[in-house]
Amino acid sequence: MAIATTNPATGQVLKTFDPMSDEAIDARLARAVTGFQALRRESFGQRAEWMRAAAAILDREQADVAALMTTEMGKTLASAKAEVAKCAKACRFYADHAEQFLADEPADPAAVGAARAYARYQPIGPVLAVMPWNFPLWQAMRFAAPALMAGNVGLLKHASNVPQTALYLEDLFRRAGFPEGSFQTLLISSGQVERVLTDRRVRAATLTGSEAAGRAVAQIAGRELKKTVLELGGSDPFVVMPSADLDRAAQVAVTARCQNNGQSCIAAKRFLVHTDVYDAFTEAFVARMAELSVGDPMADSTDIGPLAIEQGRRDVHEQVQDAVDRGARVLCGGQVPDRPGWWYPPTVVADLTPQMRMWSEEVFGPVAGLYRVSSYDEAIEIANGTDFGLGSNAWTTDPDEQQRFATDLDAGAVFINGMVTSFPELPFGGVKNSGYGRELSAHGIREFCNIKTVWIGDNAGGGAAQAGSHSE
Repeated sequence: MAIATTNPATGQVLKTFDPMSDEAIDARLARAVTGFQALRRESFGQRAEWMRAAAAILDREQADVAALMTTEMGKTLASAKAEVAKCAKACRFYADHAEQFLADEPADPAAVGAARAYARYQPIGPVLAVMPWNFPLWQAMRFAAPALMAGNVGLLKHASNVPQTALYLEDLFRRAGFPEGSFQTLLISSGQVERVLTDRRVRAATLTGSEAAGRAVAQIAGRELKKTVLELGGSDPFVVMPSADLDRAAQVAVTARCQNNGQSCIAAKRFLVHTDVYDAFTEAFVARMAELSVGDPMADSTDIGPLAIEQGRRDVHEQVQDAVDRGARVLCGGQVPDRPGWWYPPTVVADLTPQMRMWSEEVFGPVAGLYRVSSYDEAIEIANGTDFGLGSNAWTTDPDEQQRFATDLDAGAVFINGMVTSFPELPFGGVKNSGYGRELSAHGIREFCNIKTVWIGDNAGGGAAQAGSHSE
């Protein structure tokens, strides 16, 4: 894919960029090392001051940054503005809490024969972040804010269709006051990622993206013995049980499926509805999906804009057609509009079977799959019956069922009577083929830290180590 801004509402290429040369990459890696040596020595208070300055810039420039994201990948302007605000919140969250999250953790000195003993969190160096286009600011920020507050520096390889958003992020941290080299954007192709990741100056990598991309980066990093955090695809279940508030569940289900034009890893994609309430839920859900407005993403009245890339629209329609060809029913949508740009209508598909691609694949667009289930056990079996395990939703007012869902759903997150989303305060990540490691919360900022054991004997030279105790 060319490194270019292409308006998905029209298909028009607005601006193109040349990939960086090897010499330019080397210069940026050298700056990253220098920037790391400067940033790691700064106090948490100083880093927090710069991070709050970045948040203030985002507040001031919210409208312009949102318009840029909408132009580059087609999300509605309203959702883009919310994304900018969420990034500013994350900046302030880590400015407020990083020092607490990374404070020394004392151990029992008597138990280890020391005068003092503790674990210390220290940054490890430059981290390569390979990021996708669907939340072009937020997904980079949920890495950048904790990484910089920990004293690491970032190297961003962003998706090739959001280059201007990627360049904005570098400029944002520079203007906020961070030392030169603290956060740099690499305008490089996917084929150049291996060169960067194998460079000894890069100490770790984080990737949000497809399963295939995650496997490729993990393979390289494993060979190089470098830490990785991966957040990959998801095919989140949305389970509706008989005790649920059906009207509320149907209302939230529409947002859960169609947020970000349906292009979200944690969007609900498979709707598992108990047979006792299946007909009532389906009627309400399909009616609401059919009412959504598809149009100019810059307009306030628009609910759904175009899909971000042409291939993405093609993939979604092929998955729907495969289901139809194998006997599924389309309850609304399902047709490619005859207009410029990469549009796809809100679509609901019922009567899915395991032979259909939609049963096991992630559908990255505003397409919902409906499943009728006869029991709690069947719901769990289908919900967990994929290779993915990112988020999950369950709707029930039964306290026992709520606790069972919290335990039995095989996912990185379980949301009961609400829509899966991400918060700076909570860990975020998946299991199975949805990846490993965690972003956000205290867990996220510690992922790229050296958890160093510090053992200090008494000044007289006593202590277990000196006394000849067993040592591994």
